[in-house]
Formats: sequence, C-alpha cells, structure tokens
Amino acid sequence: MVHLLRLLLYFLIALLCILGSPVLAKVSGSINLLSQLPINSFTSLAVAVDPASLLEQGKILYSAGNFAKAVELLQQAVKEYKQQGDSRRLAATLSNLSLAYQQLGAWSQAQQAITESLNLLKGENENQNLQIFAQSLDIQGRLQLSMGEAEAALATWQQTEKIYKQTDNQSGVVRSLINQAQAWQTQGFYPRSVKILEQVSQTLKSQPDSREKTVSLRSLGDALLVLGDLENSRQALKESLMIARNLQSNADIAASLFSLGNNARKQQEKQQAIAYYQQTVTASPSPLTKVQAQLNQLGLLIEDQQSAEVQTLLPLIKSQLDQLPLSRGSIYAQVNFSQSLAKVKSGNFQASSQNYYSGFSTKDSALLLASAIQQSRSLGDKRAEAYALKSLGGLYEETRQWSEAQDLTRQGLALAQSSNAPEITYSLEWQLGRLLKAKKDINGAIAAYDAAVNTLKSLRRDLVVNKDVVNQDVQFNFRDSVEPVYRQSVELLLQSQQGKPDEKILEKARERIEALQLAELDDFFQEACLQGQKVALDQMVDQDNSQAAILYPIILPDELQVIVKIPKQPLRSYKTEISQPEVEKLLVELRRNLVNPTATKIVQTQSQEVYNWLLKPIESQLETSGVDTLVFVLDGALRNLPMAALYDGKQYLVEKYAIALSVGLQLLNPKPLVQQQLRALTAGLTQPPPRFASYGPLLGIKSEFDGITKAGVSTTRLLDGDFKKKNLESEIAAASFNIVHLATHGQFSSRLEDTFILDFDGQINVKDFDNLFRSQGKTVVELLVLSACQTAAGDNRAALGLAGAAVRAGARSTIASLWQIDDESTAMFVSAFYRELKSGKITKAQAVHRAQLKLLKHPNYHAPSFWSAYVLIGNWL
Repeated sequence: MVHLLRLLLYFLIALLCILGSPVLAKVSGSINLLSQLPINSFTSLAVAVDPASLLEQGKILYSAGNFAKAVELLQQAVKEYKQQGDSRRLAATLSNLSLAYQQLGAWSQAQQAITESLNLLKGENENQNLQIFAQSLDIQGRLQLSMGEAEAALATWQQTEKIYKQTDNQSGVVRSLINQAQAWQTQGFYPRSVKILEQVSQTLKSQPDSREKTVSLRSLGDALLVLGDLENSRQALKESLMIARNLQSNADIAASLFSLGNNARKQQEKQQAIAYYQQTVTASPSPLTKVQAQLNQLGLLIEDQQSAEVQTLLPLIKSQLDQLPLSRGSIYAQVNFSQSLAKVKSGNFQASSQNYYSGFSTKDSALLLASAIQQSRSLGDKRAEAYALKSLGGLYEETRQWSEAQDLTRQGLALAQSSNAPEITYSLEWQLGRLLKAKKDINGAIAAYDAAVNTLKSLRRDLVVNKDVVNQDVQFNFRDSVEPVYRQSVELLLQSQQGKPDEKILEKARERIEALQLAELDDFFQEACLQGQKVALDQMVDQDNSQAAILYPIILPDELQVIVKIPKQPLRSYKTEISQPEVEKLLVELRRNLVNPTATKIVQTQSQEVYNWLLKPIESQLETSGVDTLVFVLDGALRNLPMAALYDGKQYLVEKYAIALSVGLQLLNPKPLVQQQLRALTAGLTQPPPRFASYGPLLGIKSEFDGITKAGVSTTRLLDGDFKKKNLESEIAAASFNIVHLATHGQFSSRLEDTFILDFDGQINVKDFDNLFRSQGKTVVELLVLSACQTAAGDNRAALGLAGAAVRAGARSTIASLWQIDDESTAMFVSAFYRELKSGKITKAQAVHRAQLKLLKHPNYHAPSFWSAYVLIGNWL
C-alpha cells in the first residue's frame, strides 16, 4: 500500500507541474449553514431564434448542474450576438456566462465576462436596459462575494437596490436586500443580517407566496442557526418549506429541508436530521444537492457507528460523485467524501465494517483527492486546491510517509496563504507541525504550531472587531479542529525543556492554555469574550502584600502537568505520568461521589489522588511561603470539581487555604469590594414556573434573604411574581447595587442554549446576561451570587457554562454552586458569607473559605457534598 501511494504521489506531482492555478474560491464543508440558491439564475431577455435557443438550452443545463456544458452553449450565443451587433442581448448573455463560470470556480473567466457585460450597459437610461444592468450587477456581486470581496459585493447590491427602486421593481429590491444580508453574514455581522431579513420577511408577509419569500425566510433561519437561536431558526425554516411546497418549487423545497436538517443536527436530534437529509435527496432536482445531503447524513451515521447504514450509503455516494458535472461544489464533495472514508477506516468503526473495505481502499481516497486537485487547478480554484492538498497530505500522514506528506502540506500552505484563507491555513500549519514532530524536528514543529496558534488568534481578533461578529469561516468543530492544536502545542513546548526548567517556555505554555480557554469561551458564545482593561494575575501575585499562589494544571494525552506561580518566585512545574483517559475517569467518578453525603470515605480516597497530582510536589514550598489563598486556572474536566474538597490524607484543602478560580491569566479591573457600603439586589423564586415542574420548590429562600439582611447588608428584594427579567434589568439599571444575589434554579452546560436561570416567566438564557447585568456597556456588578444552580447531569464540560455565565455577567467576581444543596445549609452558608464580608477585614475568597468551614464543622453538614459545592470565580480580593 505504501508503495502504491508513493507511485500515486509521483503521478500527482507530475500532474501539478502541468496545470496552472489562478484565483480563489470559498471552501465550505459538507454542511453549509448559509446555503442559498440564487433567486436570479439567469438574466431574462427575449432574443432572436438561434441565440435564444442556445440560451434556453444553457438555462436547462445550468439548472441541472451541468455548468461546463452550459458555458459551451453560452459562448456560442455570445459569438452570435457579437456578429449581430446586438449589444443589449450580448450584455445579458455575458452576465449569464459569468454566472455559469462562477459555478465552475473559473473566476478570471467569470470576471472577464461580467466586466464586458457591464461595460456594454454603462450609460444606459432606458427602463429595460436599467433592469438588465441591475441584473448584471447582481451577478457581479455574487462573483465578488465568492472571491472573498464581501464589502465590494455589499456596495454592488446596494447599487442594485437603488436601481430596482428607481424602476419600481419590488421583487428586485427584495432580492437585493437578501443578497446584502448574505454579504453581512459573510463578514460575520449576523445580527445586522438578521435585522435586514426580518424586515424583508415582514414586508413579504402580507404578499402572495413567492420565491423571494421562501428564500428570505430560509436565509433568516440559517442566520439565526449560526447565532444559536435554534427555535426561531426552525420556525423560519419550516415557514420557508411550507411556502416552497405551495409554489411546488423542488429546488427551494430541497434547500429548506437541507437547512432543517442542519438545524436538527445542531440540536442533537440526529434521527430527525437524517430524515430531513433523506427528504432533501428525494426532493432536490440538483445532483450536487443530493450528494451534499447524503454526505451530511453519512457524517451522522459515522458519529453513531451505524455500520450497516454506512456500508449502504458509501457506494451510493461514490456512484453519484462520479456522475457530477465539474464544479466547485463537486470538488468539495469529493474531498469531504474522502475525509468520511478516512473516518470510517479508523478507530472502532473498522472492526465492525472490515468486510466492506475490500471495496474501498486507501488508494480510492487518494485517487479521489488527486482528481479534486486536478479539477481545482483546471478551474484555477486555489482554496479548493489547498483544501484537497491538505487532505491528501493527511492521507500520507496516516501511512507514515512523512516526507511526501510534508511536501503536499507545504504546497497547500503556500496556496492557502496566498489566497487569504486563514481557516485552511491554520489546519495546514497544524498538520505541518505534526509531520515535523514525527520527523523529530522539534524546533520546526514548535514554529509550525506557533504559526497555527497565531492564525487562530487572528481569526479571534476578527471576532473582536464587533461584539456581535461571528465569521462563518471560524465555525469549526472545536473539540476536533481547534482544541488539539493548543494541547499538542503545549505538550511539545513542555517536552522541549528536556528536564531543565525554562521559565520562558513555561510562560509560553500557560499563555497558550489561556488562549485555549478563551477560544473555548468564544466557541461557546459564538463571539469574542473577555474584552476590556485587564491586569495579569502575576502582577497581582507579585505585589508586596500578596498571599496568593496560582496553579495551572494542564491535562495532556500522557501526563498531567502543573505550572505554579508563588509570590516573588519564578514559575516552576512538575508532572504526573498518567494518561488523559485515566485522569478523566477518576475525575468523573469523584464528581459523582461528591454529591452523595454518605460517600465521604471514597471521596477522601479519590480526592487525595487528585491532591497528589496537583499539590503534593509543592505543598512544603506553599507552607513556607506564607500563602493563604490558592487561585486555580483549571483545565478540562478539572473544572467540574471543587478544589476545596481535595484531601491530603489528614485535611481538606479548604481547611488550609482560601480558594478561587480564574477563567484566564488576567483579571478585569481587579480591586477589593468596598465592604462597608454593601448594597445587594436579591431575587428569588420559591416555586418553579409551570413549564419547569421537574425543578423542586426552594422554600428556604426567605430565610436565605433574611440572613443577608441580618448580616447588615442593605437589600432590595424581588421575590416570586416580582422576579422577572424586565424587573431585574430595570432595578440594576436604576440603582447602584454592587452585589446581585439570585436564589433560583439554574443550569450550567457545555451548550449555550442549555445554560440558564429561571425567573417567574420562564428561563433567562446566559446569552442575555450581557444586557441584564451591564448598564450602557459598563459593568455595574462587583459580585454575582447564584445560590441554587447546578451543572448539567452527565455533561463533563458543564463548567464551561459556569465560566460563561461569570464572563457574560461582567461581574468582577461570581459565586455559584456546582450542584444544588438543601435549603438549610444554603441559608447557613449565605448568612456566614455575608457576615464575614461585612466585617470589612477579609477578601471575598476568605469570606467563602470561612463560610465553608462553618458548614464543615457543623454536625449535620460536615460532608463535602454540603460545603464544597460553592466556588468563587474571578477576582478573589
């Protein structure tokens, strides 16, 4: 097999030397959340018999996806009109020719055709000619968008809108607005796009069903899907489907079904998603759309290890791929199919499908990719070529042919960089890093990983331009495509120390882990987080009176590394050689046992093992340093555990130290709470709303609130029917509370849509915390307390939602419970915390610490399940 692949590589290199490669195209995966069929496929114009016949045949071929044949006929029609000297008909045909070239990804030819068309029409003032001019501009806008020139496309479509208004063409105005929304989406401005589409949909509401109506609703649904508004997305898509069915437009029916499949997939409704994809295949007149739906279905079947269904679908997709006419979409489909084959042939799946693989070998995948590269080069599509080269390089990586894989990867990287395609560039840099590491070129590998991380950072910076920006090209499968880049990079950096501690390398490693955590939060919210004035944690720790140390545990594939910062001392590190699955297995078991008050013995045994990993090597240095507070920047599954419950064999960690958590290496405007001026807004819900009957009553809330008042804190109370989102928002905006204390059910999850708190009317999602807890863009809350929330059961990354809530609220500090505990112990903890805080002599971390000790020493609440649930996130001062 290796010999066969090497022969194939020689063939490919020869092929690459022969073919040229101009301009670029947009790479998209098998799922395109913004899939939108052009409303205006061809410019309409009545023409003479022979050229008109050619034009009509070209339309039929275009609709069938046979763009290459359509181009041939349109070229003939162009010649005819040139001979006849009919400039108007020639201009219309040239614009149609450009559209067909665009579907092929032949950008230079498409540009030449549309430029010639527009030149012929410039200066025309007749109404009919203006209509043709606007339609040609529309096609130019599509070309600009495909070539990555979103701003130019937006300007072009704004121009077409003016012309259509001038000629009183309402249908054209609607098309222009939908196109503008697409341009805003491509630049990442989804909220602005949604606003335009909602206005269009409202305008069309009272009008008869039309193609514009179904497309605007579908575009709205797709944009809402990216923003995470899944229910409204689904509603818009279903309405779009209903109108498409009323119009009996098979292409639009299929497009809406495809989008509904994507929506169901995002909601983890896999069987429903598969059903939608199957309906798409049945309804669509486009062979390419059929294949794209089947590729999405295949992806879901592979995820669920459904061997028999996969075996049935693979040859069906392959036969249809072989029949697709050449186009940009067919190239991407080939690459995606080859990637699916690679997934099927790896891991546990292989054992269950072994008999099938005699029909599909590595050679088949390689030939598919070689064909995709050849076709990309023939079309001059640099992005598609880079995408295919990356996949072929990855195939050679799997067969351990490092040099050949490296050559292909470098070729793809050069193309991606020259095409300004960072979403492909970073993955090629990552692939190059893996290959160099395999060849023992550690310095080269580190440089490649550095480049990949920097590219990912540049993509994040693009998000920061506008708080609501979500660039579609940045929508990765985070767990598979982004997180490993950071982890592998950190592992490589730490291994490069070769047993000699290097503070610069340690600094770089922990900064990289912070970058991972920020990227994880960005992915959670689909926007950039943690902006504003920040102070490095080291600055806080190295201050004259600091008594805090920072610990950065990092879970790597074969070891658990800990980097430690003690005041006025250099960074140091130590490690435990243990596999990531072993670490995660123990952490999951410990988390499960912690909530059981009768499981104290097993909790102590398991938490002592975690203590030995994280603290045993440094415990004597901590004791002699005078440190009284430990700040943890936790990684992975460690975030689901309360560090207070770690056990050294004699004592819990909370008995020795105050403990805080930090989302990253920096704090937002750190400063102590002004204790003598505590003003709290307290809001609570004793009974859950009707739709949330699975949550029990919280009858101890009044006692909890009374305890806050008795501690000497000035309070304003919203209870039950008064506890509504609008009331909470208006109270926070109207008065200067430095504490907001919410006693209500809530859930933290790794899914944004499943992270919320309950109010009298229903639920308040964490994404709304931004507006809820800030006034005129400024943080108004020093401390947020969430006293009855819990992490989602069975979600080993649920603490991501807790970190997200803390960040989204913008509070300097957040106290929350990892699981719900009984009313009496909650009231006791809360009262003790506020009494300590009101004393004015200690930090928030120390106040939490002392309140936890009060419970630990209580005969009824000494088990960790009662006192360890509370965690302090953010500023511990």
